Amino acid sequence: MTISTPEQGEQASVAELLAERYGSQACAPAVAHNAIVAHILRHRSVRAFLPRPLPAEVLPTMLAAAQSGSTSSNLQVWSVVAIEDPSHKERLSAWANDQAFVRQAPLFLVWLADYARARRLASLQGAQIDGGDYVESVVLGAVDTAIAAQNAMLAAESLGLGAVYVGAIRSHVSEIAKDLKLPPHVFPVFGMAVGYPDQAVPAHIKPRLPQSGVLHREHYDAGAQEQAAQIYDRALDAFWKKQSISHPLWTRHIVRRLTANPADRRYALRSVLNELGFPLR
Repeated sequence: MTISTPEQGEQASVAELLAERYGSQACAPAVAHNAIVAHILRHRSVRAFLPRPLPAEVLPTMLAAAQSGSTSSNLQVWSVVAIEDPSHKERLSAWANDQAFVRQAPLFLVWLADYARARRLASLQGAQIDGGDYVESVVLGAVDTAIAAQNAMLAAESLGLGAVYVGAIRSHVSEIAKDLKLPPHVFPVFGMAVGYPDQAVPAHIKPRLPQSGVLHREHYDAGAQEQAAQIYDRALDAFWKKQSISHPLWTRHIVRRLTANPADRRYALRSVLNELGFPLR
């Protein structure tokens, strides 16, 4: 497989990448320098893709990386559905807030928390299991799925590809479950669009909260969070303005985004999971 040449600017130093990740050199912490750290730091979400097919080795490579991730008790309670057919991507795009990049990407992955496989294997032994019926089971499955997917994304980015997570599929879990012919005890956690980035629509490294806003030592201490949020408001506001994008301050955004919208089925996920065979005891 031919590995793409890194795009211009991707050879930035760790110090430069940290300055972008935290919005300024002043907020950038001192970190260890190596190629893996640099690769992780340069991650950015890509939402515009070239109409260029992926080499056949890409999907197996991503899956091998995914399966190299940690998994609780070696249960491996996740699966993934790879979608490449244009008409199928069109349907999924409509259920993912009609986001064009879902149709545009040559590969769309739906990552699944999957207890059906374990139940099937148990039944072959004449056993019944109920360990997938609990809230803990849903959390475990989602965590395992996320670990696997993040490994896969990092592998794809190392091959010169871009990707973006698609949480919007949880707004239409029932429809997507039927479309993918999912058996009971399986639920879609998120999607992922993968392809070659369209350099005409550049993707930028989005700043994150200062480490003082997320790091606690020995016990939880919220004392630094307000200042960290104010610093981040300024950093993210500068990021949006640099791209001529009008966007509310982050502290206002989280209020809007985390206020439940009854029209969004994501906020009725308990009942949807019940429909999919999870009693959530």
